Amino acid sequence: MRRAALIVALSTLVIGGCSSGSKSTVTIQPALSYSLANFQPATFTPGQPTRVSFSVKLPSGQTLTKFKRGPGPHTGIHLILVRSDLGAIVHQHPPVAPDGTISQDVTLPTPGRYRVVIDVYPATGPLPNYQLFRWVRARGPYHPQPLPPFSRSVTVDGYRFTLVTKPNLHAIQAALLTFTVTDPSGKPAQFTPWFGALAHAIFFRKGTLDYFHTHVCAPGATGCTSVLGATKVTGTSARPGILHVGVLVPVSGVWRLFLQTKIDGQIRTAPFTLRVR
Repeated sequence: MRRAALIVALSTLVIGGCSSGSKSTVTIQPALSYSLANFQPATFTPGQPTRVSFSVKLPSGQTLTKFKRGPGPHTGIHLILVRSDLGAIVHQHPPVAPDGTISQDVTLPTPGRYRVVIDVYPATGPLPNYQLFRWVRARGPYHPQPLPPFSRSVTVDGYRFTLVTKPNLHAIQAALLTFTVTDPSGKPAQFTPWFGALAHAIFFRKGTLDYFHTHVCAPGATGCTSVLGATKVTGTSARPGILHVGVLVPVSGVWRLFLQTKIDGQIRTAPFTLRVR
């Protein structure tokens, strides 16, 4: 995942003539940017599947229709919705119609305000990927919850995710966190590829909701390296029950890691609170 700053600017540059005393004016046109078109809906009912649809507009004004494809996870569209207090997350890879329309049924689990992150991987262009954003709301009373403190172990549906050592993380510095994952009987979990990876590690920063997304893949897999500036990180898993998760976040602060794996036919999401210096 690479973060792309898409800036729209409008300015007028005045150049002074050095001999005649006259002035010439050059108007700089607005910078071109990527955008979302026809995003809907803005409001959801918790627990009820709702069809989300949109398209991506190129700087030319045309609709993006060609996306990266292949066996790795850095392809197509990542559609992620996270509650503003980082208490819930939804992660999908929706299909793209030939005309560039993207649609996916999404169920938001609880009331609240959700940040929508659309991580786009175009087939061609100057950027390998970029993010577009929206806010939506799920109806009902919303009571934000504080993030739980750091814990080395999280149990989800009887599956236990445990950090081998306490992390020592720094912004813009690649690191690998090793997790053990056991099933309800205590045996090493068997990971099934899901959206091109054995595990997805989705990071959001508390308060600002800065975003980073990396993956854990089998040794030798292609298209799994995540990049931030000149720094790269690749997560790997060579045997059942062991995940080496890459961490590479842009700024310090408190981050929430949503570690997602497919085990026994179901997606298990293990959340961890991490402090980055």
